[in-house]
Amino acid sequence: MPGREHHLETTIGKSLVSTIADAKVLMVGAGGIGCELLKNLVMSGFKNIEIIDLDTIDLSNLNRQFLFQKQHIKKSKAKVARESALAFNPNVKIHARHQNIKEQEFSVDWFKGFDLVMNALDNLDARRHVNKMCLAANVPLIESGTAGYLGQVTVIQKDNTECFDCQPKETPKTFPVCTIRSTPSTPIHCIVWAKSYLFGLLFGDAEDDDDEVTTKTDDSDDETAKELVALAAESQALKAILATAGTEGFAKRIFEKVFFTDINRLRSMEDMWKIREPPKPLLFDDIIIQESKNHEAHSASLKDQIVWSLPEAVKVFCESLDKLSERLQSMRESDPEASLQFDKDDGETLDFVTAASNLRAHIYGIEEKSRFQVKAMAGNIIPAIATTNAIIAGMMVMLAFKILNKALVECKTSHLVYGGHRPQLIVSEPLAKPNQECYVCRNSYIGLQIDTQKSTVQDLIDCLEENSLTDIEINENGRVIYDPDFDDNAAKTLASLELTDGKFLEVIDDDDRKIVVYLKHV
Repeated sequence: MPGREHHLETTIGKSLVSTIADAKVLMVGAGGIGCELLKNLVMSGFKNIEIIDLDTIDLSNLNRQFLFQKQHIKKSKAKVARESALAFNPNVKIHARHQNIKEQEFSVDWFKGFDLVMNALDNLDARRHVNKMCLAANVPLIESGTAGYLGQVTVIQKDNTECFDCQPKETPKTFPVCTIRSTPSTPIHCIVWAKSYLFGLLFGDAEDDDDEVTTKTDDSDDETAKELVALAAESQALKAILATAGTEGFAKRIFEKVFFTDINRLRSMEDMWKIREPPKPLLFDDIIIQESKNHEAHSASLKDQIVWSLPEAVKVFCESLDKLSERLQSMRESDPEASLQFDKDDGETLDFVTAASNLRAHIYGIEEKSRFQVKAMAGNIIPAIATTNAIIAGMMVMLAFKILNKALVECKTSHLVYGGHRPQLIVSEPLAKPNQECYVCRNSYIGLQIDTQKSTVQDLIDCLEENSLTDIEINENGRVIYDPDFDDNAAKTLASLELTDGKFLEVIDDDDRKIVVYLKHV
């Protein structure tokens, strides 16, 4: 009886199947694309897979990240993805890490241990980091991305192709829902949460169907069962408060539910805050007392260009909430199904989103924004579509076959397109050549073994000058470490300047030659 790889051997040949089985693959990201990709890898003959993802599973992930189920809420995406994927093929070795790919232990030498790296990320900063590490390690990288119905996949190989940073990247103005629900880290995350999640819950249809949160936990462990019960109770509690719209104290009750009770529930998820600063809930009465003492919240008609104080944000939140609730009640007298839509040119909806987003930002220690800035930043959320992720993940595996078969010339950059005049779903083009002006991939990368605890900056300079580099300037992530006119750090140890194992240093000599040195502590 033919083995499970018989179809692969027939399609791509025994030699390539053997190469695939021996290859060590790193998969960064276990979300929308990552779930589809891991399933494809274990079903396509890959036997040695390492997964890394920092996130935990949220309820909003379940509609498209099919390796996860309700009993997995709050658990590590990487570890649950591993468990679920092994059900497809138990003969695969999968090592799952619930960690940040940017941690120091994931050095250039660690990346060198893989034959191929595959990115399934939606984070620009992390994608740039993996791009740099793969260039330094000279390991091929398959880069991917999706946005609604659109998607792209390409290959990055040092000296042969364009890298991720060869072309300038704009900061995304749209975000998948799963990045903003529990652990926001930027102002736009808070703005999108206020505009598309909270506004929808209070005045229309929320992005997630709360009816999906039930107390049925037949397949859950005790901890997950408690979490699902808590989610159901949270939903019912909000509905009960909404039923009191128009009564005295309505805005205060909503405030305490959203910015105190719900935040305390998030804080109780201890695993989520092991490497993040936990949010700090807001007490309504304390802020009102502060307002009365300082007389800060003097008017809801505050200047657009000024970032509101905390009492001002609370005042605007309550006033706009009451006005919008009154408007919605009036609309529902003639149409019981009526709902409100956010409009950046509607003063009351903009006031609400600005206040709510800044209150959430304050809770998470994130920079707050003015009303004018919020208006400019409040773009549309692009929905995450499972089919798009599946198509892109399939294309990634096809590229992996070609790379492992030493057929880089056959690889192409492919775009998944939707609409337009062309009767094509996938548009492909040859891999672009490196941009000669790229500040990332045009660098030479050199590993330097050095005792970072004992060695000084001067020791580092002496070592570099032995390799024909003279009158050098040394920078680290935009920070000047040394140049001929700034030698204050010369006698300091590398460790005292936080120049430890895995750190990258940009070195420029008097001939404007530039190399990137990555430190290897010995």
